[in-house]
Formats: sequence, structure tokens, C-alpha cells
Amino acid sequence: MTITQLKYVLAVAQYQNFTKAAEKVFVTQPTLSMQIQKLEDELDIQIFDRSKKPIELTETGKKIVNQARNIVNESDRIQDIVDQEKGYIGGEFKIGVIPTVMPTLLPMFLRNFVNKYPKVKLRIEELTTDSIIDALQDGSIDAAIAATPLNNDMIKERILYYEPFVVYDPRYATQEKSKIKVEDLNADELLLLEDGHCFKDSVLNLCRNTRDTEDEHFMLESGSFETLIKLADEGLGMTLLPYLNTMDLSDRKKENLRFFEDPSPAREVSLIYHHSELKLQIIDALQNVIAGVIKGAIAFSNVQIVSPISKK
Repeated sequence: MTITQLKYVLAVAQYQNFTKAAEKVFVTQPTLSMQIQKLEDELDIQIFDRSKKPIELTETGKKIVNQARNIVNESDRIQDIVDQEKGYIGGEFKIGVIPTVMPTLLPMFLRNFVNKYPKVKLRIEELTTDSIIDALQDGSIDAAIAATPLNNDMIKERILYYEPFVVYDPRYATQEKSKIKVEDLNADELLLLEDGHCFKDSVLNLCRNTRDTEDEHFMLESGSFETLIKLADEGLGMTLLPYLNTMDLSDRKKENLRFFEDPSPAREVSLIYHHSELKLQIIDALQNVIAGVIKGAIAFSNVQIVSPISKK
């Protein structure tokens, strides 16, 4: 049994296809198939049910994959230890980013980071908070950028910035631009992101801080802020946006924005990683680069952090 064979098994388990898995691990499909067959022969069990389309793990195969993932992750940590001791900033680094942060923050820092640390191979994936937590725990990503605090003892959090919520409502375009109070929000008129977005949970938690919303009816849910803005423009309600999402709005649409009174409700955005993570030199580098670009765009401090954790 070899580490390479276990990596091939993990690839097939992930992609449920021998050809695609071979492409991802940069070997020919016959080579990958032969090595997995050798492992199955050695163990005298069947890891994959090849009669199914797509390929499925057998019950024993599921247990083997869980253990293989641990073994492969631990073997990779040997090189991480060496890199950390040498202060080497390079190699592959897998990072997850929540959907409501990806389109605004990533363009701000990615080019700077790549130029400053060309030896780091970033692998960036858009993931929900729940998926990020699972991926950090099973070692399939090294770090993530997400709304915090998550109240998870296994995860460390480094705060990057505080991002206030901003009301978007075209009805405010013709009104005096006084600041709004949280209790002035009409929960019945809020347009929300669909389930799975932690920003939706933050908005719901914000409303629950001031009123009982158990019996409130929310009109519409959507998968993107762009759609919510268009719905609001059609007079179907109001929505809340993270501050960075307001920066690229046209001057006309910015007339529809209204800020909250201090302390403004806000989300805390952090760089997070498993407490056993060893690639701390890359995490330090990411934190420094992001901090350098974000301070010029967002500098709010008098805020009230709203939890991203869903309250059932």
C-alpha cells in the first residue's frame, strides 16, 4: 500500500469517474486504474462498485476513504513542517471563500498576493460556511474567508475587517438621507438571499434582535445581491447589502442607499483555519496582503457584530 495509491482512491471517490480522476492527479487512466486494482487485490476487498454510473464506493470503501484521507493529510504535513521551519512561502494552498465575500474581496487582493508570493499556488473555491467547516475539519482546504464568529473550538479566526450592513430601497431616493435605526426595518418587506447563505442568517438574526419574526412573511429569496437589487428596483421590497457590495453601484443606484445609526450592524469577516494547520507562513502572508488593501476601502470600527450562525 502506498500514499500514491491512496491519493488515487481519493480522487476517484471525489470525481466518481476514473478518467476525470486521472486527469486531476496527472496520470493516465490505465495507470490510475491499475494502481487502485493492485490496492484492492492486496486488501482483498472492492473499494468501488464499478457497475454503478457514476461509480460509487462500497460500504467498506467508504471506511477506507475516510482513513485514506487522514493518512494523506498527515503525510502532506511533513512537508508543511519543513516549509514552516525554513520560512518558505510556497506550495499549494487551498482556500474556501463564502459566496457573499468572493466577488468583492477577491479582486481587491488576489493580484497583489500572486505578484508578491509567486511560489504559492492558490486553489480557491467558493463554498458555503457549512461546507467550509466540513472542509477544514477533513483537511480538504487549508483556510477560508468567512463571516465570524463561528463559535467552533476547532477553528481559529483572524479578523480581517468589519463590514456594515447598508439598506437598499429605491423609496429612499426622494427622501432625506437621515440614518435609519435597526428597529425601523420592516421585516415583511425584506428581500433575502436564499438558504445556505450566512448573510441571510445574519439579517434574520438582526431582525430577531428587535422583534419576533417567527410569524413574519418574507416575500422573496434569491441567490445573488444583483437579483435582490433588481427586485427592489421593481418595487418588490427592500434589501440589505454588505458595504463592499455598494461600492460599484452606479451613482443613480447609490441614491437608494441608507446607512444605519451607530453602532451600525455589521458582519465580521475573518481568515479562518483549523487549529492544527501548519501552513501558518502562508496564512500570515494572506492576512498581511488583505489587510493592506482593505484598509483603504473600509475603515468602520463603531459597529455591532451580528452573528452569522443561524438561530433555529
